[in-house]
Amino acid sequence: MRNRIFPLAAFVALAITLIGSSSAAAQQTDENWPQFRGPRASGLAEGKPAPVKWNAETGENLLWKTEIPGLAHASPIVWGDRVFVVTAVSSNPNPFFRHGLFGDVDSDKDQSKHTWKLYCLDKKTGRILWERVSYEGVPRVKRHIKGTHANSTPVTDGRHVVAFFGSEGLYCYDFDGKLKWKLDLGTLDSGWFYDPDYQWGMASSPVIYKDMVILQCDVQQGSYIAAWDVKTGKQMWKTNRDEIPSWGSPTVVESTVNGKPLVQIVTNATGGVRGYEAHTGAELWHLRGNPEITSTTPIAAHDLIFVANRYRPNQPIYAIRPGATGDISLKDGKESNEHVAWSKQRGGSYQPTPIIYGDHLYIADNNGALGVYEAKTGERVYQQRIGDKGGSYSASPVASGGRIYFSSEDGEIFVIRAGPKYELLSSNPMGEVLMATPAISDGMIIVRGQKHVFAVAEKKGK
Repeated sequence: MRNRIFPLAAFVALAITLIGSSSAAAQQTDENWPQFRGPRASGLAEGKPAPVKWNAETGENLLWKTEIPGLAHASPIVWGDRVFVVTAVSSNPNPFFRHGLFGDVDSDKDQSKHTWKLYCLDKKTGRILWERVSYEGVPRVKRHIKGTHANSTPVTDGRHVVAFFGSEGLYCYDFDGKLKWKLDLGTLDSGWFYDPDYQWGMASSPVIYKDMVILQCDVQQGSYIAAWDVKTGKQMWKTNRDEIPSWGSPTVVESTVNGKPLVQIVTNATGGVRGYEAHTGAELWHLRGNPEITSTTPIAAHDLIFVANRYRPNQPIYAIRPGATGDISLKDGKESNEHVAWSKQRGGSYQPTPIIYGDHLYIADNNGALGVYEAKTGERVYQQRIGDKGGSYSASPVASGGRIYFSSEDGEIFVIRAGPKYELLSSNPMGEVLMATPAISDGMIIVRGQKHVFAVAEKKGK
């Protein structure tokens, strides 16, 4: 039996700029972080600079800290003055969880009653404004011992908040916490494809494009990608996928090809990277060559689509032109073609989704190895261990104000300066295990720890 490390959603990821506000339609602004990794899964938030130095244990630059029960690796999202988080609370008072670098395929044995919840917090104070119970019962599938029953990050468009709890359903609320609709999608088993007795749980997060909620469901049998009307929950399209389980999230990519606008949904999975027409779900292109486990989310910048994976023996990085059609797979020994601008067979990441900041592509692996590349050409700029030491990383990096933030599972957030040379600016303790990707909003970093949600920012008067 070969070892596997469970790929989680909180590190993987997806993205789309959304429209609306808590009271009336408004343009997307930098204060909003509406889904996993923020607008377009970019991980970027410019405007008011986020802090460089803090200490959650001593209170330095800590604005607030709010306890949230249960286990969850889903990231926080932000719209206006509200923060949304989800959780799954076991009736077992001591649910088992293990973090770190290991390759066990084991499922957790906890089959007690669980409660799946959505919380709304005040961004300024951390006060819980409301909480809603979406589902109660015994989980339909087991989870990995490094996972939770709430891995998928919710998504909002400023009017609706959509939470995905895998086999426990898809739920849509308004900003006052009123349930608008819910869908039972059946049992979604995204476990070990070599032995279905090992169940690992879902992790892909939903995205919203205009009036559609889009979800990638790669499971043991019957994989698909589908879209539902965000107002009613009515299915708008569904496309079957010849895929085994994967844990990444889809990304909406808007571009102009031959003078015409093109909106596509890009997915990452074992069978390949695929592009789908956003309004119909029709497959546009596919690129084969991925490893058998994938958990990262595609990202787009510089008129290219970037996908990176790592699972032995494959560690590919691809930079894809958005106007692709048909099978664009590379021929043996080739690193580029008409639709693949450049690629590498080594250097990809396993769980953390890469980030593009300025001209550079930053790829961090689970062990803290960081590779930095020229985004347009693929030329490697440097390679470095984050924080100048080892560790375990599942969360994806985020960036603001010329700085990039890397969260380690051991509870530290490392800040480096963006650019062609490595410069560690600070190491910031949070005091608890970190598995989820942070959100950045209005100069604040919202951090989801194992037990709390934190807000850190430069305090007034400093």
